[in-house]
Amino acid sequence: MAGTVEELTANYEEDGVLVVKEIGKEVLTKGAWATVMFLHQDLDRRSGEYGPPKVTIRRYQRRDGVYMPRSKFTISSENQARQIAAKIAEWFPEKQ
Repeated sequence: MAGTVEELTANYEEDGVLVVKEIGKEVLTKGAWATVMFLHQDLDRRSGEYGPPKVTIRRYQRRDGVYMPRSKFTISSENQARQIAAKIAEWFPEKQ
């Protein structure tokens, strides 16, 4: 369990093998509830290679001094990420 937002990670091991490898991290909010966006890759167990990058957004609640995972959403492809980014840009156009 992580005691600080900086300690939170998407890395995940099974039997000593890193099956989810974090390659980027952005803390979106801090406090009693933290929101963190991770860029990660999943291990293809057949090939032993890591797959294409994915983005996961996770929410954590701080309780008794540690952050507990509460929810997550994974953007599973580059195409889906671009669709989401385009819609957000449409909904929140840059102000001039």
